[in-house]
Amino acid sequence: MAADMNDYFNKKKSEGGGYKKSSNSSGGGPKGPQMPNIDFNMGGKAGIVYFLIAVVVMLVLAKPFTIIQEGERGILSTNGKYQDQALLPGLHFIIPVIQKVYVVDTKVRIINYASHIEASTIASGIVAKKAITVLDKRGLPVSIELTVQYRLNSQFAAQTISNWGFSWEDKIINPVVRDVVRNVVGKYDAELLPMKRDTIAAEIEEGLRTNIASLKNSPAILQSVQLRDILLPQKVKDQIERVQIAKQEVQKAEQEVQRAKQDALKKAAEAQGVAQQARIEAQGKADAISINANAQAKANLLIAKSLTQPLLQLEQIKVQGKFNEALRVNTNAKIFLTPGGSTPNIWVDTKDVRKRTTAK
Repeated sequence: MAADMNDYFNKKKSEGGGYKKSSNSSGGGPKGPQMPNIDFNMGGKAGIVYFLIAVVVMLVLAKPFTIIQEGERGILSTNGKYQDQALLPGLHFIIPVIQKVYVVDTKVRIINYASHIEASTIASGIVAKKAITVLDKRGLPVSIELTVQYRLNSQFAAQTISNWGFSWEDKIINPVVRDVVRNVVGKYDAELLPMKRDTIAAEIEEGLRTNIASLKNSPAILQSVQLRDILLPQKVKDQIERVQIAKQEVQKAEQEVQRAKQDALKKAAEAQGVAQQARIEAQGKADAISINANAQAKANLLIAKSLTQPLLQLEQIKVQGKFNEALRVNTNAKIFLTPGGSTPNIWVDTKDVRKRTTAK
């Protein structure tokens, strides 16, 4: 038993912690200390650790998740086929390689149609395009500047991308805007466009809404349309200016005519007032004369009623007395008496036939 124990320890000593002789030494004596052999083999646990590390690295590289921001929607594609429902904002896990998510913007976007194009980027949501040139009713070229605000319909975002692709704006919004503007402006003469501005703007917006809403699944939602400017040819501008000047002259002439009419009416009113005053004064005088005549007539009537035959005889006697007094002064006078005293008595001086005296 003791021999077996010694053999065991000697074996362990030679395998683990003992010293080994150098195979390169030429001598037989003992040499310096040698480094011990260390066993790095940890068994089955090392394989598990390596596996976990490989899984983490694969997950990081494959990225089996995606984050959708607010104002965006995710279009999930599985083996090239789009899912009907778009992914809402938030964290979503996917199967790497098999599934892929395309992020689309659902915020309000703007297209500016202008003569002078300013720098713009799709990322900012503002796109600049050249002003829309169309022909008026007579075939004259007219440029229209307007701003269109719209956004992708998030409810049907997946169907829109599936049907129209990611360049859906250039296939839906831009062609529809140009077509509607062309149809609306083409109904008017260029000279009438500035005066019909509000009507044209309303017709363009209504036409855009109708056309976009008629598309399958309503791919876009129109926010607003602003008609900013109507650019006319120079000869049309000159013609409009001439028309405006002519209208101003007509208005000026009409104002002068109105002023003359007002002056004439004023003078007529004044003359009518003077005539009315004269009529009133004449009427007043006539009324006064009529009143006096009526009064005199009434007085005469009263007097006539008051006269009696004896009274008349008395008056005749009085008159005769006056003639008698006159004969005393002029003895050559001839007297003509009127019976009844209805007319004046006339006496004539015989010495001067041209001299006549009438007495009552």
